[in-house]
Amino acid sequence: MKRNILILACLGFLLVLPNFAVSDCTDFGRVTSWYVQDENTIIAYRQNTPVAKIVLQDCKVNASSNIRLLKSYLCDGDNIIVDGEQCAIMTVTSASSGSL
Repeated sequence: MKRNILILACLGFLLVLPNFAVSDCTDFGRVTSWYVQDENTIIAYRQNTPVAKIVLQDCKVNASSNIRLLKSYLCDGDNIIVDGEQCAIMTVTSASSGSL
């Protein structure tokens, strides 16, 4: 009985907070440049190697945007600064996951 309750609690947690359970985090400490893929997607590079893809939830970004990190290790749901405006990150996909 206790096992069933524990399984149901875990499933409930995954349904309520799916981003927390499956979020991707990446170290941006050595990022040297950015490429704006579309109006809400940024590709971060270390030298000529892609590090991660950032998809913004509520902001638009363009090639001339000023992008500033609030911390060096970013996860889904964190924030960055784009052109002086705080923007929520919908997803961070690291290059090691192979889906850039």
